[in-house]
Amino acid sequence: MEIIEDKENFLLNRKEIKIVVEAEKTPSLEEALNIVSENFKAEKDLIVINQVKGKFGRNTFLISAFIYKNKEDKDKLEGVKKKKKEQEEKKEGESSGQAQKQNQPAEEKKETEGDKEKSENESEGKGEDEGKEEEKKE
Repeated sequence: MEIIEDKENFLLNRKEIKIVVEAEKTPSLEEALNIVSENFKAEKDLIVINQVKGKFGRNTFLISAFIYKNKEDKDKLEGVKKKKKEQEEKKEGESSGQAQKQNQPAEEKKETEGDKEKSENESEGKGEDEGKEEEKKE
């Protein structure tokens, strides 16, 4: 392993690194995360791997990563990944959905006169504008 760049970014509270690693095949993101955490003695949840880049026919790969000082700075700058966000929303939806079902009775849908006219025009194949024009003519 060779360190190409090791720069401290005080403004964003992180260390920006680029290292070259030799391997038989391209390291996965998990493998790259392990390599960075072992060599820089950092916790895995504070590391963000930007890219793992290799050139055709070579056994060397460039790993670009950020190592944050604390979890709050990482979350603030990197945001939550889409999969994790969906899982959290799903968990929250299940727990709040069960509580809502128990507390609120089912409400029937009430249609206003405007909604009835729209549904009648749509069922006749008329758009909203056509239905209004006919009303004006009458």
